[in-house]
Amino acid sequence: MKIEEIMSEEVTCIDLDDRLSVVRELFIKHKFHHLMVTDSKNQLVAVISERDYLKATNSNIELPTANEKDLAMLNKRVHQIVSKKLVAIKQFSPFSEAIKTFHDTGMSCLPVINSNNQPVGVITSRDIIKWLYSKVNSPKS
Repeated sequence: MKIEEIMSEEVTCIDLDDRLSVVRELFIKHKFHHLMVTDSKNQLVAVISERDYLKATNSNIELPTANEKDLAMLNKRVHQIVSKKLVAIKQFSPFSEAIKTFHDTGMSCLPVINSNNQPVGVITSRDIIKWLYSKVNSPKS
């Protein structure tokens, strides 16, 4: 089985120089937990997770008592908070490679890239669990 059979092709990309305010808006609008960070050539350079965003900002931002210092955190740029250590998997890789990568890295999200290092999809540990669940609970022939 290939990973493209269960990966999501819906990826949302942001630029390294986008502000965290853009990240916040996208997380709220789309209700997902990972954004692909690309450079000017649309090549994947990083992933920003909701957890990365929350660590970089102050939880007071969402409160009516948020002050100027809290709100100023939203002016930080994506490149200031993302990890430069990218873990991704090539399109058309075997499913077993995705599982091994999840196991070895402890990541919860694995971007899928094409031969030009451009994001074409994303697979999460939740996707694998859903797939396994469907196999375990599928009606027996």
